[in-house]
Amino acid sequence: MLIRSEAPADILPIDTLLKAVFPSEAEANLVMTLRENGCRTLSLVACNDEGEVVGNAFFSPVTIDGEDHNWQGLAPLAVREDYQGQGIGLALIEEAKSVLGDFGYPAIVVLGEPAYYSKAGFEKALDHQLTCPWPNTEEAFMVCDVFPGTVAQHQGMVKYSPEFDAL
Repeated sequence: MLIRSEAPADILPIDTLLKAVFPSEAEANLVMTLRENGCRTLSLVACNDEGEVVGNAFFSPVTIDGEDHNWQGLAPLAVREDYQGQGIGLALIEEAKSVLGDFGYPAIVVLGEPAYYSKAGFEKALDHQLTCPWPNTEEAFMVCDVFPGTVAQHQGMVKYSPEFDAL
């Protein structure tokens, strides 16, 4: 399994992956819009031995109380169904932490399944006085330090790019 940065040739395979993995085209449309609007910080792909894209982790900027602290939002994370359960999603997250750290991005937030994301070091954001604007997300909104101690220095409302409002 090869994990690497998204290349232009990956755009359509990523779109196909997202449309296959999620119940609607909302995530695929979101990624396309974020990319078109210059809101992509990092997009990693996982490729099988044949070079097919079987996983994607997409990161875009978030703010805390309207201020940019270089934090990143992970959305979406997708792994092709026949490759799920093999640790590919977690490997994408770990590689992303390394790359984001190299570029000075200190923390990541995600809205997702707590049992899954806690395996990658994410913690409940509310425990750190961090919230997001969507209702009933107290358990699913999570945060992870890229640089140890970063999360403890911040609290407030985390907002994703306006493109997320269409979800």
